[in-house]
Amino acid sequence: MNFRTIILTILIGVFVHSIHAQSFTQTIRGTVVDQSLQTALPGATVLILNSNPLKGTTTEADGSFRLTQIPVGRHSLKITSLGYKELILSNIVVDAGKELVLNVALQEAIVRVNEVTVKPQIEKDKPLNEMAAVSARTFSVEETQKFAAAVNDPARMATAYAGVVGADDGGNQIVIRGNSPTGLLWRMEGVEIPNPNHFANMGSAGGGISILSAQLLANSDFMTGAFPAEYGNALSGVFDLRLRKGNNSKREHTIQAGVLGLDVASEGPFSKNYKGSYLFNYRYSTLGLLSKLGVNIGPYANVFQDLSFNLYLPAGKAGNFTVFGFGGLSNSDMDAVKDSTKWESEGERHNDHFFAKTGAVGATHSINLSKQAFLKTVALFSGYQTGYENESLETGYVPQLQLREAYRIRKQIVSSTLTYKFTTQHTLRAGVTGSILGFDLERKERLEELNAMQTQIQINDQTSTVQAYGQWNYRMTEKLTFNAGLHYLRLTLNNSDALEPRGSVRWAFVPKHSVSFGYGLHSQIQNLATYFATQPSENGTATNRNLGFTRSHHLVLAYDWLLNDHLRVKAETYYQSLFNIPISADKSDAFALINSFDGLTTDRLTNKGGGKNYGLEVTVEQFLHNNVYFLLSSSLYDSRYRGSDNVWRDTRFNGKYAFSFQGGKEIVLGESGKNVIGINLKFTYYGGYRTTPIDLAESIRKQETVFVDSQSYTQKLPNYFRTDVRLSWKRNKLHSTRTLSLDIQNATNRQNIYGRYFEPLSGTIKTSYMTPLIPVLSYRVAF
Repeated sequence: MNFRTIILTILIGVFVHSIHAQSFTQTIRGTVVDQSLQTALPGATVLILNSNPLKGTTTEADGSFRLTQIPVGRHSLKITSLGYKELILSNIVVDAGKELVLNVALQEAIVRVNEVTVKPQIEKDKPLNEMAAVSARTFSVEETQKFAAAVNDPARMATAYAGVVGADDGGNQIVIRGNSPTGLLWRMEGVEIPNPNHFANMGSAGGGISILSAQLLANSDFMTGAFPAEYGNALSGVFDLRLRKGNNSKREHTIQAGVLGLDVASEGPFSKNYKGSYLFNYRYSTLGLLSKLGVNIGPYANVFQDLSFNLYLPAGKAGNFTVFGFGGLSNSDMDAVKDSTKWESEGERHNDHFFAKTGAVGATHSINLSKQAFLKTVALFSGYQTGYENESLETGYVPQLQLREAYRIRKQIVSSTLTYKFTTQHTLRAGVTGSILGFDLERKERLEELNAMQTQIQINDQTSTVQAYGQWNYRMTEKLTFNAGLHYLRLTLNNSDALEPRGSVRWAFVPKHSVSFGYGLHSQIQNLATYFATQPSENGTATNRNLGFTRSHHLVLAYDWLLNDHLRVKAETYYQSLFNIPISADKSDAFALINSFDGLTTDRLTNKGGGKNYGLEVTVEQFLHNNVYFLLSSSLYDSRYRGSDNVWRDTRFNGKYAFSFQGGKEIVLGESGKNVIGINLKFTYYGGYRTTPIDLAESIRKQETVFVDSQSYTQKLPNYFRTDVRLSWKRNKLHSTRTLSLDIQNATNRQNIYGRYFEPLSGTIKTSYMTPLIPVLSYRVAF
């Protein structure tokens, strides 16, 4: 080997080593705006705190900033602007596959003097809505992706928070502070949206799988009580979802394949010189793909697909426009076994066919009318359709219809909100929302004593609602803040209306300690189908048309203690007084609509029921520090109600206590955090829900489950316990990021009891269980 060959070999070796040892980098971009008015803040400083040497930039005239050649891994940013509170964004993730695009909102300081230094804000759980002082927190897309068993679903993620437990781990309905799952409100971009979940029944607030993609969501708010005045038609909680804009300077894509389905997402600019962008995500279920390929997926098939998108269309002085939407199709079919010798349960002789279609398309326009005023207008068109048929195989295996439901809801909403900042201390926000609801509802059920189908609901009509609110934010000092407001709700169907006062105060009485108090009166419209239930004696007249709203007073007292920049303790105690609960009108019994999963009944009702929920919640939370985070939530509560028999009882959802631990560790490998192994665990333990004893003799006589009404919800199901594990391996490559993850739900395969029922074939009482161990494997590539 000559000298030239030796030198060439050395150079090639150095070159190859340099490729393998190179430090992957990415760009951090974004805008800095005023929190209340969304106006751009030019000249703001953006610094990366953990860079050496210190790296930073200042924002342009439109509030935009750009930091290039940032090593992959976690970084902390410090954002400052004259007259505003400093903000620190800690442990944000920079990946090689996609640019990091941030929208940073700064709160104006009360004293605008150059010499005054305001301590930087590091309040990761603080809600984006500055008028929410209690029972509210922000959640990030990262949490929906990394929390064990969350599987990109906001509702499943929320079960890690204090006061929130799952209603049934086979779906994502949640119970908040002992309330029915129907009390939850879903909002997107400032307006109410239909239930954004697959396999959802009419009136429910959850389903089997979320339609929404984590690819589209930005940081959003979740609330569990005493909501600010802008939120109406909700009793238990609010998901206030915000969408992120697509990257307007570079085209980026994400592909994910897994047990649940195949996802494809794409984003980018419309053109080179236009700052608008597009962002969309499409998903098709794995079982659906297999069936399309001719694979037999068994007698019980759940198939779904969904699309979601957000288009950002800036128009200069005319303001900014967006067009957004989502849609989902889902169906579930189970065919009866056509061999009676193999029937072990009544369900095996039945055909079940279910489908649901949900969609919403909206447009927003936002504009700064002046330096003090910001106006946002939203128009949304949505639709929901579901159908269900149940047939039993009779003599000769001939199917006989037992139940048919067909519900269609169409809704058009227009909402406009004005935010006006009088001074740095006084901000007023007011809005009005009008909606038109068209509905076509049908329900028929076979009556065995008549051996004929009876129409219980049959209506094709429309109605409308009006909501209006005004709320005032007064920051007396940097330590003391007041919020006050009113919300108005009206349903023209029967001219029901409600005027609801809301208010809160937050006092940071010493550094790192604060107390808050909130009050709100809240109302909720009933399931539309319940208004139009008919009884045989009523000659088709809707017996519940004049039902009023279910209503509730919320009182919350909270204490926050920030031990350091990454560890906090929060305690909240609350009391909720429910009234106007629909209960039986014609008989004295234990029925109350608040024990329902969907708020649907065909019984005659009256608004004379009452209820109360009260409890104490304690949260200990460590935000990611030294690559470790945890969230320990605990709740003690009581949930009771009174039916038409005037007896106080436990509600169906009164588990009395709930504990949850969510934690994880990131193991960083390679240079600059190119490879990250994530280990995330979740332990959930809560008191069993309530059930009613079954009258076995009467059930045998009627050949159906008959409960002992006088003993409603006197039996407590065994306590619920579940362990979830999430393992992930993220690898940063040149221009791409690849993540392999495995969620093991119910890792110990514990048999948690859902309920009990009478089985006609055996003449005995059977137990139904929740989901067993389920592994969810997925592989995602972002590039």
